[in-house]
Amino acid sequence: MRSIGETARDSGLTVSALRFYDSAGVLRPARVDPQTGYRWYAPEQLADARLVARLRRVGLPPAEIRLVLAAVPGTGEAHRIVDAHLRRLEDGLSDARRELSFVRALLDQREHPMDPIRPESTVTLAAAELAAALDAVRFAVGGDPETPVLAGVLFEIEGEQLRLVATDRYRMALASVPVRAADGAAVAPPAAAIVPAALVDGARVLLAGCAEAVLTVGAAQFALEAGGHRIEGAGLDHDYPDYRRLIRLEHTRRVETTASALRRVVTEADVRLMRRSAEGAECEVTVLTVGPGGELSAAAGPAPDAAGGAVQVAVDRGFLLDALRAGATEQLVLELGGPITPLAIRAPGREGTFSLLMPVRIPELA
Repeated sequence: MRSIGETARDSGLTVSALRFYDSAGVLRPARVDPQTGYRWYAPEQLADARLVARLRRVGLPPAEIRLVLAAVPGTGEAHRIVDAHLRRLEDGLSDARRELSFVRALLDQREHPMDPIRPESTVTLAAAELAAALDAVRFAVGGDPETPVLAGVLFEIEGEQLRLVATDRYRMALASVPVRAADGAAVAPPAAAIVPAALVDGARVLLAGCAEAVLTVGAAQFALEAGGHRIEGAGLDHDYPDYRRLIRLEHTRRVETTASALRRVVTEADVRLMRRSAEGAECEVTVLTVGPGGELSAAAGPAPDAAGGAVQVAVDRGFLLDALRAGATEQLVLELGGPITPLAIRAPGREGTFSLLMPVRIPELA
């Protein structure tokens, strides 16, 4: 048997880290002295301790380290967990690069206050694609005067993509549109603006019947030219909340369906009245259930046979129907992760365009 000090020295973990992973149920000692509480580790546990040390260095959460250690050899489950974490790290690095490009511009503005520099980008894009993207996100714009930052659509240009984001905290909608730099540059410089809902609606009207549009996005302004007409205005002077962490959630069940089939299931099911939060208004809640074979059902509460591998989530029925109307597509993919994970509604072939509905917590699904 190895003492906790020897195990710490040979594994690269500290004694306090070994104590933490014992209390977290990740790496329990083979024996604990009943009199002194001293921990002893079996020789074969050294390999696990070294693995834990490596996983700790790359920031894998304790709950996932526990799953790696418990994974059955040969199933590939441990590799899947590690690969998913690597994707999160890569996404985080991309986010950091994006944010630092804005940080540099803000630093320049601080260092040269008499000549303020604001990130701005002008791109060209297909008018019909921008119109479809606006239709896909407009329903999720917030209307609460207590959160004015959510009373518009985030326009975010990076590289060859324009991303639109709207949320009212209970739902979120995203859409992506390919763009080209308007000045002949290979790639448009990054820029972002929160465009007020009224200005978004005006821009949507302008796009009707046009082939191409020219969009300018900056911290101080928004402008759109299409069909010989132009609309412009100031963006909201707020920092948009970080939405990216919500779109990287791991889902346990993915099922293909159609908008008409899902709408029929939802509208024919019973609902229950609940409050979204302590101060929120009442909403009609429906519980979606996806069985182990992909069968889809809805009810006012959990299915009685939900223990047999089914995945369930409770959502605002009205918000779900809004998302179906806004999607303008018949084929859908639903992604569920359980009662505390947002429901994702996607359209096949439109990777960057989807909706998220925040789960409504009900006691039976807790």
